[in-house]
Amino acid sequence: MINFTVKEEFASDIWDEIQPLLNKHWQEIGHYKTIPLDPDKNVYLALEEKKMSRVYVARKEDGAMIGYAVYFINYHPHHKSSLQAVSDIVYISPEYRGGVGRLLIKSCDERLVAEGVEVIYYHVHAPHNFGPMLERMGYDLEDFIYSKHLKKEN
Repeated sequence: MINFTVKEEFASDIWDEIQPLLNKHWQEIGHYKTIPLDPDKNVYLALEEKKMSRVYVARKEDGAMIGYAVYFINYHPHHKSSLQAVSDIVYISPEYRGGVGRLLIKSCDERLVAEGVEVIYYHVHAPHNFGPMLERMGYDLEDFIYSKHLKKEN
């Protein structure tokens, strides 16, 4: 097992560093490859400034980034007294999978709970389903998400 650390970092501080992993992530899970990966840095930085996002990074002992988890944090419009987190993206480099993902999510759970987050949601891509791991960690299957590319050429 690799020794690694998980810590909260600021999107503004790691924006350039995270891009290579983000591109690998998109190559692995991007459903509509005709839509280019083009994250809006200004949106992420604005959410960070409003304390409405969290970025947790998994690093090897030498400091190299091997994964990340990004969450959007807000009070739910249907439950205005309930602080909730929605996972934006979670990724572990393939060569470090097999336990590190579970430890990353567990660490994120602990940190988010300490901040008062009551519910955490994960959007899990069907071809890369880590739902069984989440269920073993106490998560419930709640929704299915469907998409349709409206501009897709036939």
